[in-house]
Amino acid sequence: MPKIVDHEAHRADLALRAASYFSEHGYGGVSMRKVATHLGVSKSALYHYFPTKEALFLASTKEVMKSVAVPQASGTSQETQIQALTQAMAPGFGSEMALLFDYLRGKSAAEIAQDEAMQVSVAAHHAAVAEIVGEDAAQETLERMMGKLLIGYFKGNRNPT
Repeated sequence: MPKIVDHEAHRADLALRAASYFSEHGYGGVSMRKVATHLGVSKSALYHYFPTKEALFLASTKEVMKSVAVPQASGTSQETQIQALTQAMAPGFGSEMALLFDYLRGKSAAEIAQDEAMQVSVAAHHAAVAEIVGEDAAQETLERMMGKLLIGYFKGNRNPT
C-alpha cells in the first residue's frame, strides 16, 4: 500500500528544520546538497519541495515567523509587554542578524525592499508589536526594540531589559 504523505506538513517540517541549519552556517555557507544531507533527504527530494535555495530560505523564514508572538502577560503595562517581547527575541538575535546580513549581501536597496523573506519578517515583527501598542506606535516601537537589541548585542548583553 502506498505511503500517504501530507506534502504541506512535510514541506513545512523541512523548511523549519532547514532554518536552524541556515542559522548555524549562514546563507552563503549553505548549499542544497548540504541541507538535504542535514535533513536526511535526497537532493532531488529537497528540490521537489523547493526549486532554489532562495525558495527554501523564504519557506524557512515563513515557518520561523509563525512563532513570533507576544508573550502572554495580560494585565501588565505595554512597556512590560514590550520588554517581554524584546527578551524573547534576544537569545537568537545575533545569529539571526548575521544570517540576514549574509543573505542580503550584494542586494541593492530596491532588491531588499522587494524581497519577500524580508517583507515576511518585518510584517511578523510589526504585527507582534502592534498587538501590544497599536498600529500607530508599532513602527517606532519596533525600531526602538531592534536598536536596543543591536546595541545590547554589541555590548555583549545578550538579554537586554
